Amino acid sequence: MGMNMKSITLSFVLLLYVSIKTAQSSDGVFDVTTYGAKPNADITQILDKAWKDACASPIQSKLIIPKETYMLGVITLLGPCKSPIDIVVQGTIMAPVDITGDGWIQFRYVDKISLTGGGVFDGQGQKAWERNDCHKNPKCARIPMSLKFSFVKDSIVRDITSKDSKNFHVNILGCKNLTFDHVTINAPGTSINSDGIHMGRCDGVNIINSVIGTGDDCISLGDGSREVTITNVTCGPGHGISVGSLGQYLVEEPVAGLYVKNCTLIGTTNGLRIKTWPASPATGSVTDMHYEDIVLVDVQNPIILDQEYCPYNKCNRKIPSKIKISKVSFKNIRGSAGNAVAVKLLCSADYPCEDVTLSDIDITYTGREGPVVSECSNVKPVVTGIQKPIICPS
Repeated sequence: MGMNMKSITLSFVLLLYVSIKTAQSSDGVFDVTTYGAKPNADITQILDKAWKDACASPIQSKLIIPKETYMLGVITLLGPCKSPIDIVVQGTIMAPVDITGDGWIQFRYVDKISLTGGGVFDGQGQKAWERNDCHKNPKCARIPMSLKFSFVKDSIVRDITSKDSKNFHVNILGCKNLTFDHVTINAPGTSINSDGIHMGRCDGVNIINSVIGTGDDCISLGDGSREVTITNVTCGPGHGISVGSLGQYLVEEPVAGLYVKNCTLIGTTNGLRIKTWPASPATGSVTDMHYEDIVLVDVQNPIILDQEYCPYNKCNRKIPSKIKISKVSFKNIRGSAGNAVAVKLLCSADYPCEDVTLSDIDITYTGREGPVVSECSNVKPVVTGIQKPIICPS
């Protein structure tokens, strides 16, 4: 007989463990509930383990967070992984109220992932907004962004919601061929520094069929952003769709290739904006920026090229920006402005804007400031079609 009861029990436990592991991984499905996830409980360690198993899978895998509410601390989902991963978030994931650092949930060095499922990432940012003084205090505590994608390639984010982020909702850096489709971003207009989607050093970003309402730029492009497409996006509240700010730092890469089409901006402080700092420490460039078929609803500054961007008087406006803006087009921009200056083209005296065209601009204003007008400096745009207001009359 040879085998005692203790050995039989140990063998059974080992067999059960192997069978559980096989059930978790043989079909490529990794459900956090099979790792012990419970509703309204913290799943940080559980998600970390499930991610590592999915990342090591030799076949395409699916990581599932079911329809419940879970708590999640700071986590980095790190690659590279052996195969593509579908991350299906069906439930609500809650951030801790008090956390500091760079990011809450970070995806780093992964290719061919999809983040889908209709779930919600709740940053619980109300307390962070109240104490955020980073705009005037360089020694402020770092406030984490909600979702960070760093060096992610050939991936898609679809049908997810980011709610009440403490800082930026989505930050993407060094990514290539990354698409956001049917994404909802939701925070009050009073949420400080809560850009919807901010990108830098990225190539081939698509933002489509999405609704973004927040307290800062709905979408913002930092230096090195290339070949960005924004289509069928509704923005508001927020600060609009912005390129920049640029020209604040010594080493910045050019921004080239932005295509904004069929978008609606509602009640935003800015509409279509390119902003650069005066007194730039180095030269730079912004080129091939194209905006077409845009609807404006009570937008304070509908079209604005601002090369005198200087928040909180942190710079010298008397020294012109060294960022060259060229090949910019606005076509079929229509709707209502929140102030009389509907088109503002303030370009650099040292590096005037070149090849700027405006076609069929139809913007109304009904306030007390007088008739709708434009302001221009250091630019000679080509204007065709409807001109409301008259563009750069002098």
